[in-house]
Amino acid sequence: MNQPATNMLPDTAGIGLRAPHYREVLDTLPKLGWVEVHNENFFGGGAPLHTLLRVREHYPVSLHGVGMGLASTTPLDKEHLSAVARLCADVQPAAVSEHLCWNAAEGMVINDLLPFPYTREALAHVARRVDQVQERIGRQLLVENLSSYLSFSHSEMTEGEFLAELTRRTGCGILFDVENLYVNMRNLGVDTEAFIKAIPAAAVKEYHLAGYSMRDGCLVDTHNHPIYPEVWELYESVLRQIGPRPTLIEWDSDIPALSVLMGEAAKAQQRLGSLEVCDAA
Repeated sequence: MNQPATNMLPDTAGIGLRAPHYREVLDTLPKLGWVEVHNENFFGGGAPLHTLLRVREHYPVSLHGVGMGLASTTPLDKEHLSAVARLCADVQPAAVSEHLCWNAAEGMVINDLLPFPYTREALAHVARRVDQVQERIGRQLLVENLSSYLSFSHSEMTEGEFLAELTRRTGCGILFDVENLYVNMRNLGVDTEAFIKAIPAAAVKEYHLAGYSMRDGCLVDTHNHPIYPEVWELYESVLRQIGPRPTLIEWDSDIPALSVLMGEAAKAQQRLGSLEVCDAA
């Protein structure tokens, strides 16, 4: 396939922009590197899309999908894909991303991001679907590593190896969710260093950071807490090994004041800046 348009986000910290902060952001125009929104919130057009287009006048926008189901075995939802393509045409985003998961079976759509075994058969299937999406939207898709609460004994490769081969076959990029990797390390014993070494650094176009919750001894990717010190530590290690990339603060429930999100973004920016200073030295 032809190489699609690539990621154009700045190597700075941004925030996930949610409805409670639309008005304040537009009224005050705080100093933000960029913002990310969930695709599905804007498919209906109207006031939400009008607001997003106003935001786009001031900040680079990344479109992040949660409903594509790249690994589902049911055919890609043509209406959903067309809606993403229309949104891309309207917003002209700096990046577009989706999760590496499945969410549909036998005509039912499940409101969750579900894992699957990393087999050669699954790789070929997902690669075909990523090609379909990139062809339809006319730009590179970033694929996000998943937080998971189980692993499959018949996987033939690790998630990192799967992502590396997927980027080679399709030209897609990687959205590296650092918190998801930490959750999987704690819950499933995933080797974080092996994951980082497996994925090609050049394919990593964006980082995500978020806060988790603890439930019955398990870390849950809830996006409703400040980023924990252990995740910051892993992020610093990733920066040293892969390098600076656009970094997003995600906070999707129990959403705090905008100043709290800005404070978390400032912490990420400080780490990005420190790395750049070290590299220059």
